[in-house]
Amino acid sequence: MSESDSVSEPEQNEVADHTLGGYFTVHNRPPAYEGTDGHPYTVSMEIQQTGNLRAPFSGYLVFPRWALTGVGIVGHVETATLVEAKTTEEADEQLKALSLHRVQELLEEAIARQRVTSSDDAELRGAD
Repeated sequence: MSESDSVSEPEQNEVADHTLGGYFTVHNRPPAYEGTDGHPYTVSMEIQQTGNLRAPFSGYLVFPRWALTGVGIVGHVETATLVEAKTTEEADEQLKALSLHRVQELLEEAIARQRVTSSDDAELRGAD
């Protein structure tokens, strides 16, 4: 029996689902988080083509915000560009390598950024 054979499947899954890509693979669904705003979120990896010839693909995360009842999506927050790559596959691999802990941090940063933007927008509307 080889050393890799001695690791049970649950142990392999436990290790694998510490990253975003591993979680998608093991659980066949996106991870869910509760934001500091009290709303439930899931996460989606997004890759888009850019005009940068050296790194024509960029990747970022979108966090759909679910209704507190869980019935539907009521909004979203997103990160800035997290990765720049030569191919969509390379960008995808880099996003999938993010730890779930880092994804949670990115969600909280996006929520905080939205709060500041919403607050600034409210101040501007009040000044009219």
